[in-house]
Amino acid sequence: MTDFAKTREFFHLPEGMTYLDGNSLGPLPKTAMDRLRHVAEEEWGTMVIGGWNRAGWMAAPSVLGDRVGGLIGAATGTTVLGDTLSIKVFQAVSAACQLRPDRKVVLSDTGNFPSDLYMADGLMSLLGEGFELRLVNPEDVAEAIGPDIACTLLTEVDYRTGRRHDMAALTKRAHDAGALAVWDLAHSAGALPVDVQATRVDFAVGCTYKYLNGGPGAPAFIYVAPAHIDQIRPTLAGWLGHAAPFDFELDYRAGGGIERMRVGTPPIVQMAALEAALAIWDDVNIEDVRRKSLELGDLFIEEVTKRCPEVTLVTPRSHAERGSHVCFSHPAGYAVMQALIARQVIGDFRAPNILRFGITPLFVGEAEIITAAQTLEDILETKAWDRPDFHQRARVT
Repeated sequence: MTDFAKTREFFHLPEGMTYLDGNSLGPLPKTAMDRLRHVAEEEWGTMVIGGWNRAGWMAAPSVLGDRVGGLIGAATGTTVLGDTLSIKVFQAVSAACQLRPDRKVVLSDTGNFPSDLYMADGLMSLLGEGFELRLVNPEDVAEAIGPDIACTLLTEVDYRTGRRHDMAALTKRAHDAGALAVWDLAHSAGALPVDVQATRVDFAVGCTYKYLNGGPGAPAFIYVAPAHIDQIRPTLAGWLGHAAPFDFELDYRAGGGIERMRVGTPPIVQMAALEAALAIWDDVNIEDVRRKSLELGDLFIEEVTKRCPEVTLVTPRSHAERGSHVCFSHPAGYAVMQALIARQVIGDFRAPNILRFGITPLFVGEAEIITAAQTLEDILETKAWDRPDFHQRARVT
């Protein structure tokens, strides 16, 4: 059984802060500072360029990829880190389209993260006439999967509402129609149990700075089912995905296995922070995390709906249908969230009117849930949110 009182001690959390935004950016693991210092002083500082060989920098994307893979049910050698999530989405969708050359439609939904849609739409433009990104409402995805679909591109947990797709059922539906399934696990990895092998997912991508606590700008990951990897010629044929990058050949030859999904130079300093963050999972059971996050989510929903009639719950109450963040709408949602942040209750805002709160048991407990609900109640009752400065939109919301 995971000791969540102990896991809270793994993180640096400012005194007096109630941090309910780990679904957007996880807090700093205390061990990350020592790991970063070691990389800066003992590896980069002492070895300089020799660190690529002597410190294992070049192997880090695959080594850490396997550690992330273990959290999503992936077999060894099927997950690699590097680049950004948008890049990994592009790689996965382009690979899926290659594997279904007789089909030209990528199916996604209107609740998907916009960047995923932008990347897919850009790819469709590059592929040319007849290629289409088709969008339907989230609840209509299953019915929309037909014989013209090359692949589905879906995010398991909706970034804005916390609504959760049935990954196993929709993957099977895609396969029954002859399509492939691409899943974005940005709000799943580290938040709830995922088993890409058991659900027969074809491609999965995700970021590591949310529930995996890898820090701002931490690298993304991509998983490719073993049956597909050797059939793919990457559209983004980067030099580190080459079979022999330091032969500097003019023509591209894809590397073996998951290595071919590498693109550019790995961000070593960021990977060092992620390495420290992933070590936390040696003492954490993801089933315990899921159980506790649902308990805390239920408590938060109960407290807020009881105390704050001005807000509307937009996250499903059903455990099977929600992820690990809870969201409410309010007409002045942005200003309300700024008032909360000013009182050290940290969530975030998603347009047009959603207050979003991450329920992360590694460092959030019942005390934080009650504090957040009480603070929100006071802000709404006193209209403390209705100050001019709280209405001024910052660049990041």
